[in-house]
Amino acid sequence: MPLQTLYSRWMNRWEENLCFRANNRVVRPFEWGAEWSAGWGVEEARPANGDGPRERLLRISEAALADSRRFYQHTTPSDFQLHDGVLRFSSPARTPYPENNVVHGQWFAGKSTRRCVLVLPHWNAPGQAHNGLARAFQKFGVSALRLSLPYHDYRMPAELERADYAVSSNIGRTIDATRQAVLDIRAAADWLEQQGAERIGIVGTSLGSCYAFLASAHDERFQVNAFNHCSTYFADVAWLGLSTLHVRQSLEGVIDLPTLRRLWMCISPTAYFDKYATHPKKSLFLYTKYDTTFPVSLSEETIRMAREHKLDHKVVVLPCGHYTLGEAPFKYVDGYQVVSFVLRNL
Repeated sequence: MPLQTLYSRWMNRWEENLCFRANNRVVRPFEWGAEWSAGWGVEEARPANGDGPRERLLRISEAALADSRRFYQHTTPSDFQLHDGVLRFSSPARTPYPENNVVHGQWFAGKSTRRCVLVLPHWNAPGQAHNGLARAFQKFGVSALRLSLPYHDYRMPAELERADYAVSSNIGRTIDATRQAVLDIRAAADWLEQQGAERIGIVGTSLGSCYAFLASAHDERFQVNAFNHCSTYFADVAWLGLSTLHVRQSLEGVIDLPTLRRLWMCISPTAYFDKYATHPKKSLFLYTKYDTTFPVSLSEETIRMAREHKLDHKVVVLPCGHYTLGEAPFKYVDGYQVVSFVLRNL
């Protein structure tokens, strides 16, 4: 058997072992979740009496996409509090979960706050995950803020074991969680500016990478961007990815992929390359050759779009998968690529 085939089979087995090590995934009931749109600030286009939640949510999602500046517009919180290295503030987006409405950021102050980096972890990351990356920036004198994502760690509602409400078969809530993440990121950048930040970078991994791209596309302050895993369509990752088989199990039979793609286009990076390219940015797109969570074809499409939009960017492809990127030796190569790119350009 060719060496390449042996390697890919070994890598896929390793990926599956790491992925299914978690045995607390829950197949939750499908929900349209159109009621979550009440706080999005966009007007439903062509409202029609008697339409079901599918049609209504399609119209609302299309309106959010058409007016994404308004959809992702944030207000600066007035209650920033830094205590014992933890920043807390009220999220500009409100949800029914009090825990989720308080944003937490772990602050790693460098020699100066003129250059700062926001670090966004992956889906279901525990509270201390990616702190090592933040400390790496701190070691080189750059201040870093590791931000907790909606419904994660400190922000997780008591009934959850995983951050299921961030990505789920509830269509409207998934949109709302993504919008909230973007607003939180932009609010965190406000705080960094209050600390004296003149240049701000952002590093996102997996789901954090999607959030980082959406935030940067709508905020010119993120001048240096590192996307650790990259993809185009939010829906395709949920439908095809190894990590979201339990989500697809709930979606199938109720909705098809083309419809899901339309519904979640307003939270898909592919929709915002034009906006992202509006302002000068340095970008690192890193993906893995054996990724079964962010399908490789979607990562390759991301690179094609980056080239079509003439982005100032660097591409790195590592010979591992989504989960194995967090394992030795790949995590060290990944860390070097991310940290060196940000430091060189920030």
